[in-house]
Amino acid sequence: MSPTDSSTDEGPRSKRSAIIAAAVDHFGEHGFEATMWSQVADEVGIGQTALYHYFQSKAHCLYVIMEIELARSLERFHQATDGIDDPHEALDAACRAIFEVAPQETLQLRILQNYQNLLARPRKAKREEEVRQEARRLLQANQEAWRSLLNRGMEAGAFPRRDTYLLTQAILAQVITVWQWYRPNGSIPLSQVSEFIQECVRRLVVSP
Repeated sequence: MSPTDSSTDEGPRSKRSAIIAAAVDHFGEHGFEATMWSQVADEVGIGQTALYHYFQSKAHCLYVIMEIELARSLERFHQATDGIDDPHEALDAACRAIFEVAPQETLQLRILQNYQNLLARPRKAKREEEVRQEARRLLQANQEAWRSLLNRGMEAGAFPRRDTYLLTQAILAQVITVWQWYRPNGSIPLSQVSEFIQECVRRLVVSP
């Protein structure tokens, strides 16, 4: 549940989760712009006007999806790295955690990659703006988590000293572009992608 949407709490008859799942499918496979709001309603089996009980607009739903994915990514990062003292092991664990995702989550990551730039644009509608701001906070928290890991490794002498802001952006740029082309039913398994990107990140961080 989106913490910024207290007016849309889940109940036993709520369609909110189903709407989000349908929107992820359509936005991820066909694109946000190409998806008609009515298509989401049809897939869930409700009238289009019923969507507005849960979301102020199609864009509001998009921001909620990005917020959910950013929260999931941050939680997965901490679950993977907390308690690991060795910076090299923590770096590898953080990379592996990125790719330990279900097929539906790969679509959420693709949506985040494709529309992350929209988080920089303020929204006039109150609920849209609240979710946008929370998503931006989570985006910054994800970046700060990576910077903290890199700083810890540099202070321990495990990684060469570099600008952690630039290094974080370079790491995340390598990772996030995967979701543009990766398909769960494609010829390259996600485990192979994970191993390759993990090696790329290790070289980027550790090589002098």
